[in-house]
Amino acid sequence: MDQPTALPPRPGDDTIDAAATRRLLVFFALVYVVEGVGQVVGLIAQPLNYYLKQAQGWTPVQITAFVTLFNLPWIIKPLYGLVSDFVPLLGYRRKSYLLLANVVAAGGFFWATQLEKPDDLFVALLITAYAMAISSTLCGAVLVENGQRLHESGAFVNQQWLWFNIAAMAAAVAGGELVQHFSPAAALHGAAGIVAVAPFMVIVGTLVLIREPKRSADLQGMKSTFFGLLASFKRRELWLIAIFLFLYYFSPGLSTPLYFTMTDDLKFSQAYIGILSSVASAGWVVGALLYRRVFGRLTLKTLLNISIAFGTLATAAFLLLDGSISAAAIYFCSGVAAMLATVATVTLAADYCPPRAEGFAFAILMSIINLATAVADNVGSFLYTHAFHRSLSPLILISAGFTAFAFVLVPLLKLGNRRQGDPWQG
Repeated sequence: MDQPTALPPRPGDDTIDAAATRRLLVFFALVYVVEGVGQVVGLIAQPLNYYLKQAQGWTPVQITAFVTLFNLPWIIKPLYGLVSDFVPLLGYRRKSYLLLANVVAAGGFFWATQLEKPDDLFVALLITAYAMAISSTLCGAVLVENGQRLHESGAFVNQQWLWFNIAAMAAAVAGGELVQHFSPAAALHGAAGIVAVAPFMVIVGTLVLIREPKRSADLQGMKSTFFGLLASFKRRELWLIAIFLFLYYFSPGLSTPLYFTMTDDLKFSQAYIGILSSVASAGWVVGALLYRRVFGRLTLKTLLNISIAFGTLATAAFLLLDGSISAAAIYFCSGVAAMLATVATVTLAADYCPPRAEGFAFAILMSIINLATAVADNVGSFLYTHAFHRSLSPLILISAGFTAFAFVLVPLLKLGNRRQGDPWQG
């Protein structure tokens, strides 16, 4: 009896998935390079702080409050996710919004190159903050949809923050050099002009790399999205994760107090402060590479606990800050710790988002992180100025203590031996 003839091999799902993964890794790299340069904490951060301090004579509390206002667009990210989940724009839930947001971001930064009054700057930079937040939200939705499908959430999160910090390294050095060699206003305008070009990278990447089927705003699709939205609110695990993320990130902030300490007490040059930000970003990059080599296969619970331990030690290390060499070492270690914390918590969030409401649910969790960080930064600056009379040590101890407290919260998540990238099934 003749044996059946074997069929020739065909490209299987693994081949298709590998190609999709590679394409998405390139896309996430492009988006987060732009975010690393273009956010208000990016290239424009030091020139803006320097301009407000030197040209306007603002205090740490005033500067922190001004910068905190740019967190509002990031705190209301669920709104953008909700609109994107429900209402396709020109037939797309993600692509069209990504293109529009980045065109607006470029326009806002070009406008900022012409402004000097803080009120006018606020309006222009707020427009860019909204555009960047919308772009980030849509990118997050793409991550959740494809990360769960391909079981690659951790790899995608790591890729995003690896390239974010490669860009941030270059942005920090460039920002410091601008401040060092130009007047406060010229440095600010120069930074805005450079950043205005960056969003075009996302525009090209979206057109070339995102494969999204066209959808109409049909009733059945809206019903499916609505039920996915209801599912997100019914998930007890999602509420626990939301509470955990807020408490994890609510650690009195050191960033503005450190800037004033290094400028006024340690007498660091503005160029060196920019280099320190770049050193911290280098730590993030090393953390991302370590994740690929060492931490990527750990259970989610183990990764969270390791990130908390690293974060506590890195924060406490600022007690040893007494000069340029110690500052470089501490900033580097702080960057490594921050990378591990980010990958652990964002992967946790991505894996627990329900289908059909990915943009909304993931944006909710990211907004909680942004809200906690913004509140913590203001609390830190207030304590530094009014309670500790510009003494940094008590603030460092309190911040390290808040980070360590997260150890107590991990068991409440009941993660068991869940691997990173495994979507929640319930």
